Amino acid sequence: MNDLDHMRHALALGRRSMGVTGANPAVGCVLVKDNHVVGVGWTAEGGAPHAETRALAMARDLARGATAYVTLEPCSHHGRTPPCAEALAKAGIVRVISATEDPDPRVCGNGHTLLCRAGVKVQAGLLEQEARLDMAGFFSRIRRGRPYVVLKLALSADGMIAEAKGMRTAITGEEANARTHLMRAQADAIMVGVGTVRTDDPVLTCRLPGLEHRSPQPIIVDGRLATPLTARLVAEAHHRGLIILTGPTAEGTNIESYGALLLRCREAAPGRIDLVQGLEQLGRRGINRLLVEGGADLARQFVEAALVDELAVFTSAKVLGQAGVKVDLALTGFEETSTEKLGQDRLAHYRNRDVGKG
Repeated sequence: MNDLDHMRHALALGRRSMGVTGANPAVGCVLVKDNHVVGVGWTAEGGAPHAETRALAMARDLARGATAYVTLEPCSHHGRTPPCAEALAKAGIVRVISATEDPDPRVCGNGHTLLCRAGVKVQAGLLEQEARLDMAGFFSRIRRGRPYVVLKLALSADGMIAEAKGMRTAITGEEANARTHLMRAQADAIMVGVGTVRTDDPVLTCRLPGLEHRSPQPIIVDGRLATPLTARLVAEAHHRGLIILTGPTAEGTNIESYGALLLRCREAAPGRIDLVQGLEQLGRRGINRLLVEGGADLARQFVEAALVDELAVFTSAKVLGQAGVKVDLALTGFEETSTEKLGQDRLAHYRNRDVGKG
């Protein structure tokens, strides 16, 4: 195996913790000595310990003389854990290959500098684009002050999202639904509009066996604070930490007593919040990756405000007819990055062309 293979291994490890590392990035690390892997690690749930720390703990004395493949520049500052760059040097690592520099101003080249001063050979930039895309949420929050936004849509063959306005409609099959739940497991938070709450009464959990604990934090966009107190998301608010983005003066319920956190946003239009300010508030709370699931009006608002970084479009073979609710979204500025069949359905991913640059 060569450097590329080991870095691909590190990237795969990092993806294991997507959506569960809090404000921290999901990093992977592989330690190799004499062409043998002696230690592996990925960021733990909650963000600590870091990937490098876990890999060193596995390798123990075998780390001396090894090469470390890390998907992000090792940290150089004291936080909940000591600096990973310092730990690698003290363990006797002789070479560090990192995929990309850390955008966090507390690190941003300092980790590499610390390693070099300790006599460790450093190489940066191996599979950099792949690493930046994997950690796009962290990069977005640090550089833009807001989460990376993935908009998920399920459409019928004739472009509808429901049989009629206000009607709950099952569009995709089991395979596509399972993929949706995997996307939930990889997101820090999941967002719907209040209309979806009133129509579908969703729970927005991950229901894949073994990954139930990775359900994302639910968020409702509700400019007029009209979320029913009987909604299942409200019933579970104390347990899951429900966030409601609402208007500056909206009132009328005691939903906060149920455990919901209200984040007040200025209005973009009567009864409609400013999504830019809403995302900035979520960024300040450490949310890196946001999955937006519905409904049609909220999707349109995100697209029109140019706030979508990635589109995941599931298309069914079903035809709902002219009475259905249609979503017309302009994909200007997006490029298709992948497509696959999931049972009778098709999944296409589109990415904003600006993502991963800079």
